Amino acid sequence: MPDWLAILASPEFIIVALATLLAGFLRGFVGFGGAMVTVPALALAFGPLVAMPVATLFGLPAALQLLPTAVRQAERRVVIPIALAVFVGTPLGTLILVSVSAIIIKIAIGVLVFSMAVFLSLGWRLGERVHIGILLAAGTAGGLVQGAAGIGGPPVVAVAMSRAGSPAQQRANVIGVMTAISLSSVVPLLYYDLFSAEVLLIGVALTPIYSGSTWLGSRYFNSGGSRYFRVAALLMLAIVGLVTLAVSLHDLWLAG
Repeated sequence: MPDWLAILASPEFIIVALATLLAGFLRGFVGFGGAMVTVPALALAFGPLVAMPVATLFGLPAALQLLPTAVRQAERRVVIPIALAVFVGTPLGTLILVSVSAIIIKIAIGVLVFSMAVFLSLGWRLGERVHIGILLAAGTAGGLVQGAAGIGGPPVVAVAMSRAGSPAQQRANVIGVMTAISLSSVVPLLYYDLFSAEVLLIGVALTPIYSGSTWLGSRYFNSGGSRYFRVAALLMLAIVGLVTLAVSLHDLWLAG
């Protein structure tokens, strides 16, 4: 049996494909969360150096698929500074991925993201005029975590969700910053030559699954799911924070 067929027929790939189906729906519905489902599943099945580039590869078409929504409805004065900072932070995070343990950074991000989810659920909002430093800090943090662990969405999503506005506008802000997260990973991964033949095979095979379920999630939002958007997004942030913190503390304990 050829190697490529063995990979695609393996139980590991089937489990990853099911995870990708759920991840795409979340991406289309709330605008983020896909990487939090797929990257751990891919890492367990194929290793972290395969997980990151694979998730980046099949996430690109979905990012472009959702981009028109962000262009029409997002607050550009919020999204653009975050996006620019993301592109600065991601290469530094990728350097951490290939050379240094990122456990401590992930612990800090887990605490930060969970705390933000709690504050947002209690009604906390950024003011009408958000200080540029907050936006740049959020983008840099998101880029660092994206490069190091492939889950850079939560720091930037937390800030995007803190803006007052309709569910459609908040989701558009999230999609805008997540598009930057997706695009920012490509060049660093190419630089470190992480797009192997195995990565390309798995990524291409998962792309139609992820893109199709992203379309379903987006359709659900537009057909009435928007009323559940904020609750779903805050729940996702809380889960992301807790899981990231728990896994990082476990890794730290094992390393010690």
